[in-house]
Amino acid sequence: MSLREIRHTYTQSPIVSNSFPIFGNEVTMKNFQKLDDSIFPVQLRDRSEMRLSMPSRIHSSLGRLGVAGLLALVGLFLGGLAGTAAPRPKPKLPAQAAPLSKPKIEFHMVPAQATCLRQAFGEVRVTSLGPVEVMDVEVEGLPPNTDFDFFVIQVPKGPFGLAWYQGDIETDNQGEGHQRFIGRFSIETFIVAPGIVPAPLVHDQPPFPDAHLNPTTLPVHTFHVGLWFNSPKDAVAAGCPGATTPFNGDHTAGVQVLNTSNFPDDQGPLRQLIP
Repeated sequence: MSLREIRHTYTQSPIVSNSFPIFGNEVTMKNFQKLDDSIFPVQLRDRSEMRLSMPSRIHSSLGRLGVAGLLALVGLFLGGLAGTAAPRPKPKLPAQAAPLSKPKIEFHMVPAQATCLRQAFGEVRVTSLGPVEVMDVEVEGLPPNTDFDFFVIQVPKGPFGLAWYQGDIETDNQGEGHQRFIGRFSIETFIVAPGIVPAPLVHDQPPFPDAHLNPTTLPVHTFHVGLWFNSPKDAVAAGCPGATTPFNGDHTAGVQVLNTSNFPDDQGPLRQLIP
């Protein structure tokens, strides 16, 4: 019997003669009477005070809720059983997108001196992160436990052009070393000086004192790299020339030991990387 039919039946007669089973008990509706002042479409009162075999809270609420409420309670109970018996399947996670590969280059550094350390070797890997690049430099075949200075330069051999000091690489007892540098190491690497201004004077001793003014220059790209002995004494100990150069922090370095002269002057390896 639908709710509409139930409502129609109770508006015609205050006594209900239908019966139906609930929780294994036959409930006779003639034991219920409609309350005319109810705000519900149908609300019943238990006249016989019979007790059903169900929890006391449900029993006490039957007189207030009536047939409509009773049917609603039964529906909720059965729906709960159905939900318990058939658990919902777990939603499938969306497939993860494969990470985009980052632009990167790899290249070698070769010996810079014709008379010494001809077995020295360098491998450079540069990975672009977008705003900056990460450069990993590995060297081998060098004197053990020795300090070297790494530069980004305009051309690989003397006079080198403009140069940018990156940092040091120290070798272990096997003559191998590694260092990581973070900066702009790509086709966008350049040096510029729009005008001449006074420069800080930190080192004023010969042979390479600091300049007190910078030279003016339009943008100049620096696509090569080079490695220098930090000390002329270390260079001599390795059988290399003992000249002093400005390629360290206090401008008293030794000679160059590795460079990228395996690339043309205007086609340095950093030019290959486009972020």
